Amino acid sequence: MHVKKGDKVAVLTGKDKGKTGTVLKALPKEDRVVVEGVHILKRHEKSKKGRGKGTIVEREMPIHVSNVQKVEKKAKAKTKKVTK
Repeated sequence: MHVKKGDKVAVLTGKDKGKTGTVLKALPKEDRVVVEGVHILKRHEKSKKGRGKGTIVEREMPIHVSNVQKVEKKAKAKTKKVTK
């Protein structure tokens, strides 16, 4: 895999195309990564121990590693100003 946990990546395809975020989890056996703030789905959870109400939770779901690209910070080149 070309990305690992903590890398900053940009999404290339899908409904979240153009978004950037950091990799929260890498799943190399499945060729998938979980990116912060990308591919968020709502999941319904049951109540615990049969009391109260269930809730709807938003979670980041894994996306295929081929749909992300590592974003590197470009170093700013220091230039001298030439005055005449």
